[in-house]
Amino acid sequence: MSMNDAPPPYHGFDHQFVGGEWRPGASTYEMDDRNPYDGSVLTKLRGASVGDVADAYRAAANAQQEWASTPPRQRAAVMARAAAITLERREEIVATTVKETGCVRLVAEFLWQLIWSILHASASYPARVTGQIVPSECPTEESLVYRKPVGVIAIISPWNAPFNLTMRSLAPALALALALGNAVVLKPASDTPITGGLFHARIFEEAGLPKGVLSVLVGDSDEIGDAVVEDHAAAFISFTGSTGVGRSLFTKIGESSRLKHLGLELGGNAPFVVLDDADLDAAAHALVVSRFLHQGQICMSANRAIVDEKVYDAFVEKVVERTKALAFGDPMDASTVIGPIINRHQVDAIVERIERVRAEGARVVLDGPVTGSQNNIVPPHIILDVDPCSAIAQEESFGPLLPILKAHDEAHALALANDTDFGLSASVFTGDLERGRQFMLCVDAGMGHVNGITVADSEYAAYGGQGNSGIGRFNADWVINEFTRPHWITVQRGAERLPF
Repeated sequence: MSMNDAPPPYHGFDHQFVGGEWRPGASTYEMDDRNPYDGSVLTKLRGASVGDVADAYRAAANAQQEWASTPPRQRAAVMARAAAITLERREEIVATTVKETGCVRLVAEFLWQLIWSILHASASYPARVTGQIVPSECPTEESLVYRKPVGVIAIISPWNAPFNLTMRSLAPALALALALGNAVVLKPASDTPITGGLFHARIFEEAGLPKGVLSVLVGDSDEIGDAVVEDHAAAFISFTGSTGVGRSLFTKIGESSRLKHLGLELGGNAPFVVLDDADLDAAAHALVVSRFLHQGQICMSANRAIVDEKVYDAFVEKVVERTKALAFGDPMDASTVIGPIINRHQVDAIVERIERVRAEGARVVLDGPVTGSQNNIVPPHIILDVDPCSAIAQEESFGPLLPILKAHDEAHALALANDTDFGLSASVFTGDLERGRQFMLCVDAGMGHVNGITVADSEYAAYGGQGNSGIGRFNADWVINEFTRPHWITVQRGAERLPF
């Protein structure tokens, strides 16, 4: 589609989307959504209130039954139309993502492709929801397991890759709403209200989703966060974000009036391991991409490299050389690889980590001026002589900081890789693919890659982590199981043998 054929851009992102209606938020909290690079205001809006949250859940509960009774072909057409709209508005989605998140165009294009894949995969989910006939010890008994809707699904999405990470939960939830009758209440991050949810609302509204099936609430987490999680109508909470907030959800759900299903995609501390027989050029290239893609603001980002001491010096030299060539600055510039950090608060946290690293005696062999007060740019930093017990090795940096640890041998590299409470993604580079596969099977992570980058997703594979990286899985049959529930029914077709 040419630029001349593109539809008029969406507007009205200064309102909440509650029960299928666009209206001002009822909170006194006012928000400025700013471009993290130049500070320009993308939209101003009044936040949602607790009353708005209650209205959204009421609308979802009311819409659920009618939506479930709509003919399947009519429901499926909504998802197909949403996919077509996403294609028609590709450039609008990419440009808005760059402006709101600070990611460079290369990343925004990659995220758009993921969104497109998610929608297409999700369109098949209604046909893939099946029940089972299971064995019974009683010859006259028919034993059946049905798949039922979980009810209203609450989605809380993050700011780092909001369009994709929202759609990863939203599209399957709505696709299964097509099949079974779920409804969704979505709360995007305050830093990214447009690409985290309001744009999605426009897409599905244009696609013909009935009113009430989806609501999008933007607001102060301190004001509406508990209400979104604890509302009695919410049956499933899908949260993507920090491990600290994820852990707190267990307490909130335990204290609410209704126990709920919980899906968590949390932080990571991905190890990138280089064994002594690895192709160093390929490994160096993959590490630079794995760490510095989107300024390291990705939960799967290579948070630390672990390199066999036999190739350590040569490998570090190659990584430094590659990293020096990365252009940083305006994310709208096609040549830029490193764009801005999302906000000044995150910049300050990264600067604090850098200062702590220097105080601990680690060696920063590549750095640059941090321009947080101007455009939130933090250049890549490469750190050597890192203590494996230090914060930079144990905590998620969520920024362009790359610590490189030295391993004595393969066994030591594995021990260092598993020396973490996280378990999301991991990579190992080796010249022996079977060696790499066996190594990765021993890494405590939900996802692992041999001679590949740590940042990977596929609509066909189980996405998710373990430990402090979360619970539950996205994609394919795994997400179908997450967003539905089994319901066992028996039918007695004869006289049942009773004990007395």
